[in-house]
Amino acid sequence: MQISSTIPFSDWTPLNDTIMGGASQSNCEPLSNGLLLKGFLIEENGGFVSCRSPVLEPPLDLSPFKGIEVKIDGYGRTLKFAISCKTQFMNFMPDFYDRIKWVAEFKTQKNGTSIIRLPFEKFQPTIRTRPVTSNMDFRVNHVNQFQLLYSKFGMAGKANESFLQGPIQILLRCLSAYI
Repeated sequence: MQISSTIPFSDWTPLNDTIMGGASQSNCEPLSNGLLLKGFLIEENGGFVSCRSPVLEPPLDLSPFKGIEVKIDGYGRTLKFAISCKTQFMNFMPDFYDRIKWVAEFKTQKNGTSIIRLPFEKFQPTIRTRPVTSNMDFRVNHVNQFQLLYSKFGMAGKANESFLQGPIQILLRCLSAYI
């Protein structure tokens, strides 16, 4: 299943640290060979840029698959991939569950295209950069949004060792779910 053919890259939008007072800027530009995340990172008061898909309605059922495969030109950076899931609890506690993202971190090679497989069991529930410790299931049968992030924070709020402020360019060539 090619996710990129189900979710056209032309509908992806940037989400940057400006939502929390930062000054980083980026754009998502669909190209014939993928989605270009291009911009300028400023560490102070934030330190992240990202691109995200539109909210998918109805949600995707990825339960027949083991994970997400990312083909990306990341130029040696450590990136994060986030998935949002519609949950059965959203009606009871929407402010809490709307903010949860299932996140996996991955490193890219300095040259060429990295092909990364992210098994669903490696994704961790987080709110912003903080892990969520309550016992909850990753509902891969209710996936409603994808996001690619480059941040000064790695997993569990720790520093991203590959973080560099300044210009950034990342080419997301393809997303697919794999069996």
